[in-house]
Amino acid sequence: MKIGVIGAGKWGSALAFALSEKNEVLITSRTKRDLPNFVILEEILRLDYLVIAIPAQQVAGWLEKNFVNRGQKVLVAAKGIEACTGRFLNEIYAPYVSEENISFLSGPSFATEVMKSLPTALVINARSKETASEFAAFFPSFIKTYISDDIAGAEVAGAYKNVIAIAAGICEGLGLGKNAAASLISRGLVEMARFGEHYGAKPETFLGLSGAGDLFLTASSTMSRNFRVGLGLAKRESQKEILAQLGEVAEGIGTAYALYGIMEKEKLYLPIAHEVYEILEGKIPHHSLRDLLGQQ
Repeated sequence: MKIGVIGAGKWGSALAFALSEKNEVLITSRTKRDLPNFVILEEILRLDYLVIAIPAQQVAGWLEKNFVNRGQKVLVAAKGIEACTGRFLNEIYAPYVSEENISFLSGPSFATEVMKSLPTALVINARSKETASEFAAFFPSFIKTYISDDIAGAEVAGAYKNVIAIAAGICEGLGLGKNAAASLISRGLVEMARFGEHYGAKPETFLGLSGAGDLFLTASSTMSRNFRVGLGLAKRESQKEILAQLGEVAEGIGTAYALYGIMEKEKLYLPIAHEVYEILEGKIPHHSLRDLLGQQ
């Protein structure tokens, strides 16, 4: 099969590498890259199967400017909530791709390990079982794929875990210990599931690969960009300084702002996400710790 990958960052490049085991894969991005099978966007958009790995905060603008619907089937490989509107990715894609033709990738997956062909398990979430099954068949022998129809759960988990990962990085950076880290991550899972319930997500999604699996990975390793954001915040570095050091997008920052907006509008109780937002806005991390410990 011929598949097009849009977005040549670490994750897009890793997916292109993985999918090339069984398929012919073309890749593109907004800037020219020295990569095998790199082509212009117009050539990619003519293909029947697309994997879009554009960061969540950039998707709406990219779709409006570039996307031409030719009935392609799309696998969305980003995770996040649009900061300025609070929209989930399925809402952003809805005017451009039909419900039957779109699917969303979730689960624990560091790009570096995928590039080494290390064993990985992922979930393809779609309304159409046929579309999910088609994309599942494209994945290589070292990636185990599962299929789910819980798009809401996958989207909430994939976005929220990045915010909890920032909190976990702050916890590590402050030297609070493993007890605190375990408590934070487990309460983060509860908070994430409660938020998902508000959007009709299935509770079991948060106990599987898309929820607990991805959260435990992202919130426990310096391989995670969002965890490294937390380490920087613990040292009182600014967002600008942290992102300059990373040299790449950390989806948890935009998602923290999106969650704060949703929390205010919907009157939801999201204590960890709230404190991450406050720290991003300049609150002293130790003050957030005091406030979290003091809540009932």
